[in-house]
Amino acid sequence: MQITEPDASSLLDPIRLEVYRSLLLAIAEEMGAALRRSAYSPNIKERRDYSCAICDPQANPVALGDHMPVHLGAIPQSVEAAITAQSLGDGDVVVLNDPFHGGTHLPDLTAVRGVWIERSDEPVAYVASRAHHADVGGLAPGSMPLSREIFQEGLRIPPVLLVRRGEIQRDIWHLLLTNVRTPEEREGDLHAQLAALDVGVRRLTELAQRRGADALRTAFSALSSYADRLVRAVIERIRDGEYRAEDYMDDDGTGCGPIRIAVAVRVRGQEMRVDFTGSAPQCAGNINAVAAITESAVRYVLRCIAEAILGASLPAGGGAMPAVTIATQPGTIVNARPPAAVAAGNVETSQRIVDVVFRALGQAMPDLVPACSSGTMNNFTVGGLDPRTGDPFAYYETVAGGMGAGPQRAGLSGVHTHMTNSLNTPVEALEHEIPVRVRHYSLRRGSGGAGIHHGGDGLRRDLELLARARVCILSDRRLHGPCGAAGGTFGAPGENWLRQAGTWRQLAGKVTIEAEPGDVVSIRTPGGGGWGSAES
Repeated sequence: MQITEPDASSLLDPIRLEVYRSLLLAIAEEMGAALRRSAYSPNIKERRDYSCAICDPQANPVALGDHMPVHLGAIPQSVEAAITAQSLGDGDVVVLNDPFHGGTHLPDLTAVRGVWIERSDEPVAYVASRAHHADVGGLAPGSMPLSREIFQEGLRIPPVLLVRRGEIQRDIWHLLLTNVRTPEEREGDLHAQLAALDVGVRRLTELAQRRGADALRTAFSALSSYADRLVRAVIERIRDGEYRAEDYMDDDGTGCGPIRIAVAVRVRGQEMRVDFTGSAPQCAGNINAVAAITESAVRYVLRCIAEAILGASLPAGGGAMPAVTIATQPGTIVNARPPAAVAAGNVETSQRIVDVVFRALGQAMPDLVPACSSGTMNNFTVGGLDPRTGDPFAYYETVAGGMGAGPQRAGLSGVHTHMTNSLNTPVEALEHEIPVRVRHYSLRRGSGGAGIHHGGDGLRRDLELLARARVCILSDRRLHGPCGAAGGTFGAPGENWLRQAGTWRQLAGKVTIEAEPGDVVSIRTPGGGGWGSAES
């Protein structure tokens, strides 16, 4: 008789496993709350463009806060890059943003710290906080320019020690703050990220002291094993076969487009292969996605499918997902290589990757997968000199759109969907922080696709500039709206407009403009696709 080692999850009874799951998730959520309350910039404290996570010593996720999906799937790669590049001691913090070494795009700064228990030889866990900084240098305020190489997008930070044994490394600190337009705001946001790590370390230390470090390690292993088994169970519920889909980015901002993203999802028993062979080569513009972004998008889709099938979220964000293989070709739009520009790959191409994977899986489970949502984050960045203070300002936000309708209900209107889980900055906070006036803010009635269930409507947001400023818009779904499902119609495409000297003119989906006081920028976002044929 063959004797096998017990599965890690069997070492904990189901109740104890769920207790640990909830405890660890609560710690990640508390880290996020500390980051939000401590932050300076409206992008973090109002829009909540941040994420926090806990990883085991091998950089596998064990708890992900309910934050930004585009961050969370990639954070483990940042943790892995940090611990590979640096030997972390107690009290050390590594910071990085390099998209080709664990990051996503340059405005997203990730801080990683080890959790040391009982003078152990290695950390029992790692905590990480990621936040989108409203400026990290580069060609334009907000660090989201129409770039052609990554060097134009801002300061590129490999994994470096920002804090050593609890002391901030002032040379690195000053290097970072010297290369940004708004150093005071960046300093405040960096301190907020460090505060989030402090919370994570403190809570995990308390948990280990109360229950024992070995019990904590066992819980990590059990949760990862449990997540792996649930992922396999979900895949097993998907009909075996190969399911293909493709969709397109409008353009790359340099005149090239449309740009193809293709996927073949192959399901065999409890294993899945997601193959992006056939996607376009990386392009001259900044919509290139690095491999971490593609992995984040696939993980997000599987988490959504799992929740629909199981009625509950996956622990540890799905764990390491060994049952899922993601195949990408280096040098393509879904696995860009340096020195590709990538600022919009994180925010725009990630949305299209989600669309194509959902559309492929929709062939296997048409009564489960919804129509396409708006498919763009409608990125708006602006910066200049604030006439009220004489100081530079830099601001970034995404604008919500319509949610795709599903088999059970209509899509929501005016919400952030899929890879973004952020909010819009409230009008009062926006006008207080930067020299703009909100002239119009409403739903685009009727922009959602028709069907048995209607797609959600997009938004219209008009901002009047009260100072000379450089404005950058990175948006998509301006040529073709999001597709419907099961016979539902497309949502309306988005539009960008500029009013100068009383005259309106339409702008491209990706554009940089030099605005004068009194100019009005209008961003009108796509509606979601409808679900089901209303004529049937």
